[in-house]
Parts: sequence; C-alpha cells; structure tokens
Amino acid sequence: MSCIFCKIIKKGIPAEVVFENEDVIAFKDIKPIAPVHIVIIPKRHIASVVNLKEEDEILMGKLIMTAKKIADDLKISEKGYKLLIRVGRGGGQEVDHIHLHLLSGGNA
Repeated sequence: MSCIFCKIIKKGIPAEVVFENEDVIAFKDIKPIAPVHIVIIPKRHIASVVNLKEEDEILMGKLIMTAKKIADDLKISEKGYKLLIRVGRGGGQEVDHIHLHLLSGGNA
C-alpha cells in the first residue's frame, strides 16, 4: 500500500486525528496553509473526484457533514471557513486519495 492516507487510516503513520468514525477520518494537515487546516478523508480509497460513482454520493455528503461538525466543535462556524477539494494534478491534488480541506483563519 503506497497511499499515505490509507497508511494513516490503518494507523501505520501517525496523525493528529480530530475526528473518526466507521466511514471518515479527519486530521490536522502536516503542512497547513491556514491557522485551521484539517484534512477529511473517506476510509475507503477513492483516488479523486473523477473516480466517484453514483453510490459514493452518501459518502461525499458524510465528508461535508464531518467538516460542519468539526467547524462547530472548533467554534469557527460563525466567523467562517472554506471547504476545498482539489481534483487532479492540474487542480493541485497531491495525494491520490480524495480529500476535503477545512480551512479557516489567515488568508484561507
């Protein structure tokens, strides 16, 4: 297994986990671009948005609802935040495992 996010899911690489359930795990980004920078990923490996299937619709909704919960827990909902999904190398995606960035503060 070469996917760094899959290794984090299997606890093969440490991460500062802020949320986890049976479908999703969220952790602090190791190279944050904002004061709050959380990466939210499905536990099932899906390389990118282009690889999504119709049956992944509920899972993608879970990513967004997880972001909302984390934002509420961090008390950043009122001041605002950004959700970002990068798609492919041209879109800035660096890890081939779909992930949602939760960004807040600074120039996020």
